[in-house]
Amino acid sequence: MKTIASALLASVLLLSGCASVPSASNAQKELFRTDQEWAAAASEGKDGDRVTSFWSDDATITPADAPLVVGKAAIRNYVAQSFATPGFHISWITLRAAVSQDGTMGYTTDDSTMTFPGQDGKLMTVAGRGVAIWRRDASGNWKCVYDIWNHGP
Repeated sequence: MKTIASALLASVLLLSGCASVPSASNAQKELFRTDQEWAAAASEGKDGDRVTSFWSDDATITPADAPLVVGKAAIRNYVAQSFATPGFHISWITLRAAVSQDGTMGYTTDDSTMTFPGQDGKLMTVAGRGVAIWRRDASGNWKCVYDIWNHGP
């Protein structure tokens, strides 16, 4: 099994020179659409299992200002806690999808907004940027293996 580091390295090597969606291959269009479906499910904020289903079993997420969350069970818990937080909301717009030449790995980039209670308890909304690294599973579905975001301008 590949480590996350080797998967990231492979992604960088395989994805160099990929085009954005306007001139995209079918695989790029499919990945772009998958990320948009994920964004819609997350924005609804109702079905944590649906949102979690977009990650692979061995996925890692790197939330802004928080520790790593590793593995599907930990991610499911993270999502459930987020959705249970009063006032929490997340949304993002997929900006780009790129896919390796062999169609097995890809990445997406996005601009996001997240609303949550600040330290004073008042809701605050922050802008962010993210990158998700994807691979196809055995059944041909795209699954996010590494998801990282930060606070943007």
